[in-house]
Amino acid sequence: MAPSKLALIAALALLAAPASGRAQINTVQPIAPDVYFHQGDPRHGHCNNGWIVMNDYVVEVDANYPSGAKIVIPKIRAITDKPVRFVIDTHFHPDHSFGNQVWADEGAVPVSHVAAQEELERSGAAAWELSAKTRPDVAASKLKLPSLTYTDSLVFSDDRHRVELHWPGVAHTHGDTLVWLPRERILFTGDVCVNGSFNYVHDSNISEWIKVLESAKKLGAQVVCPGHGPMGGPEVLADQQGYFIELQRGVREFVDASMSPAEVKAASPGLAARLKKITHVARYVPSDVYFAAHVEKVYMEMGGGPLPQ
Repeated sequence: MAPSKLALIAALALLAAPASGRAQINTVQPIAPDVYFHQGDPRHGHCNNGWIVMNDYVVEVDANYPSGAKIVIPKIRAITDKPVRFVIDTHFHPDHSFGNQVWADEGAVPVSHVAAQEELERSGAAAWELSAKTRPDVAASKLKLPSLTYTDSLVFSDDRHRVELHWPGVAHTHGDTLVWLPRERILFTGDVCVNGSFNYVHDSNISEWIKVLESAKKLGAQVVCPGHGPMGGPEVLADQQGYFIELQRGVREFVDASMSPAEVKAASPGLAARLKKITHVARYVPSDVYFAAHVEKVYMEMGGGPLPQ
């Protein structure tokens, strides 16, 4: 991952959380018996976490940054003394995988889709070095790759819970994992779905991402636990998808008008203002250069070139 992309991840993670969700940051929220959600603090770049207490062990969703992992582990310990056996990296980005070593020190095996493991193997060392320059928690830990991978699906199951890991196709990254609890109708999405202006798009394919969100909607989740922002119901999936659809529609107008990259960049603030007037997608619209990055990604998928820096 290029340094500019890492900087954008960090900047997006540091955006203020939606007002409706601020009270829940760093709070353990029970969702169903033995199933928990923990909303990460965007001021520290932390992703959300979740965990499922099985008969004999705990399955953890997302490794977070090392500092995020160290916040969550004592909260799990306060609930159960069962060992955390598995930690699932929903994708390779630093805020979801760089805490792997912290969990491994607790005895957990990092798990991911094979493409996420391969991406960490290719780019993780450079990303780690860059991140360590500004994050003491990263500098004090070390990169740990997932040691258990899957291609299509993987299941953890006992008489209490069934935890299904699914690769939904290319979306936020090439190696995303959806964590589905069919008995409870709970879906942990990683960054395939977020709830607020947290979308990082550089490793994505937005056209395919829209299709993945449509498939995710068909699971029939009653509770959606996004990678960033507060948890909600099925409307979170629909609104995330709706944002990308409206973004594509707006950029298509630029393409149909044969706008140059410079003209597209100049027109982007106007498109952002339009999208902010659409109630169900407004919270997904980031500001300034972050929205321009969204526009650029869609514009390039439609055959355009990079926007001027």
